[in-house]
Amino acid sequence: MTNQPTIFDKIINKEIPAEIAFENDTVLAFKDINPQAPIHVLFIPKIRISTINDIKDDQAELTGQLFLAARDYAKQIGEDENGYRLVMNCNQNGGQEVYHIHLHFLAGRQMLWPPG
Repeated sequence: MTNQPTIFDKIINKEIPAEIAFENDTVLAFKDINPQAPIHVLFIPKIRISTINDIKDDQAELTGQLFLAARDYAKQIGEDENGYRLVMNCNQNGGQEVYHIHLHFLAGRQMLWPPG
């Protein structure tokens, strides 16, 4: 992993466009450009944490805010009662492609298990 800006850094800095779904002081959420469900939004912290393994103890509240933002978004779009899936991937075998932690919010259809 490098210290080069990721595509998510560029979205946070408004250097490239994204369809913003949610934003507050610490969290940004935008629609995934390769959706895996009718509703697929990525929730990211506004500071880069490369992988789940890199989360520091003092960042627990920040990472928890990703889940609270996803919860609030689900209520806002009316998917809280239908249900949704939240997923975080870690490193290559976990399916992580962008090395800036992100919480996938998937909704709008029945989710299957196992996911693959």
